[in-house]
Amino acid sequence: MELLSLSAVELGRRIREGRTTAVEAMQAVLNQIDREEQSYNCYITVDRERALKKAEEAQQKIESGALSGPLAGVPMAVKDNLCTEGMLTTCGSRILGNFIPAYSAEAVSALERAGAVIIGKTNMDEFAMGSTTETSAYGPTRNPHNPEHVPGGSSGGSAAAVAAEECFFALGSDTGGSIRQPASHCGVVGMKPTYGTVSRYGLVAYGSSLDQIGPLCKTVEDCAVILDLLASDGMEGPHVGNQGSDFPLRDSTRIRREDTRFTEALIKDVRGMRIGIPKDYIPFTESEQEASGGPDPEVRDAVRKAAQLLKENGAIVEAFDLELVDYAIPAYYTIAAAEASSNLERFDGIKYGYRAENADELHQMYKETRSRGFGAEVKRRIMLGSFVLSSGYYDAYYLKALRVKAMIKKTFDEAFRKYDCILGPVAPTTAPKLGESLCDPIKMYLGDIYTISTNLAGLPAISLPCGKDGKGLPIGLQLIGDCFQEKKLLQIAYTYEQTANLR
Repeated sequence: MELLSLSAVELGRRIREGRTTAVEAMQAVLNQIDREEQSYNCYITVDRERALKKAEEAQQKIESGALSGPLAGVPMAVKDNLCTEGMLTTCGSRILGNFIPAYSAEAVSALERAGAVIIGKTNMDEFAMGSTTETSAYGPTRNPHNPEHVPGGSSGGSAAAVAAEECFFALGSDTGGSIRQPASHCGVVGMKPTYGTVSRYGLVAYGSSLDQIGPLCKTVEDCAVILDLLASDGMEGPHVGNQGSDFPLRDSTRIRREDTRFTEALIKDVRGMRIGIPKDYIPFTESEQEASGGPDPEVRDAVRKAAQLLKENGAIVEAFDLELVDYAIPAYYTIAAAEASSNLERFDGIKYGYRAENADELHQMYKETRSRGFGAEVKRRIMLGSFVLSSGYYDAYYLKALRVKAMIKKTFDEAFRKYDCILGPVAPTTAPKLGESLCDPIKMYLGDIYTISTNLAGLPAISLPCGKDGKGLPIGLQLIGDCFQEKKLLQIAYTYEQTANLR
């Protein structure tokens, strides 16, 4: 059990020093899954035989000196919308219940090349559409801090697996907060990097202009190490335009970066850093509270306390107005639904996945396959997306949402001329009870109010624990940075984590 409490970096160090082995670590995780998985339902697929075999191979390479990286031999989990060669990839949907990819996502391959070993695929909201991991066709995941509550979503399986010590770290995807929100609800660290920093090749897209892959883990140090590997790997290959002779072709949205040594940012020092707190996120007066509503009092107080701690360590903290917050949710759900309706066209029962039986003709087969294969939330978003893209409504809704997206990016640009970081809550409440959000989809959408703007603007953001409410449920602190300023976020997050003694 002591082994399971280690961070990914701590475990990797023990394996390299010969104090334990990759096989022992994997067996410990599999034993923990046997004990806890029935209670939490973190995984859709656990490939025990493959995991132990790969752990043995990793151990042999470590002992021979072929592998020496910080994550060599460390067991990891992968969200089930990232393709894994030879391993079931369902996206939490019945329509992909039999899909086994012939290749792995670039992010998965990068970590495997570094020696990390896949345990299996984690549960998620169907096609990442949800905020609670309750829309999965494979049943809901439960929060390890209280099984009567949700873990958040859509990467709830990954966050819960880390919190339940059923893996040492996991990959998730973030379209509108789907890494940070479950990280907050489960009391772990989760980061969404700048759009384009990590290759999206092999990620089954929800909203192509919004999705980003990132880590869920126990510490800020783990986060920096994992992100370092994800961002710097895969830079060999044919060139694209003026990106350089060694830039890969497989993901046209990937950005070439030279500043990906994120572990260099693990410095306990925030002196002179300017941190802005939007009044719309954390009201500071009664009138502001009445005007904006704001988060629950326990969430608000925990975030204020975190800001005060950073201030006591030398940061300059002040409140400011961040405009257009009220427009973020309608703009996000218009754009995301439009892109989802387009991306999900491919799931028609012809090429792969589930196909309805006994259909007499092609259009009937399409209709019955998609009706039976997709869940209610996915159908809702497909219909909304098809509507906003339809003739006569495209200009009124979709194009208008794109203009709002550009305005939100401009608003953040102006804020970052003054601040190194924007601080606020991840979610307005702690984890709701199972079933509460599904009864009221609008309430579920409003739970993303503090996270979706960063996806619309393509900004990096990190969530880390900053306390618990009266029920013992975790509260998350969100730090948002300017494009390509992950190092500043990691430095501030690391300083807070070390000062607050979160580990």
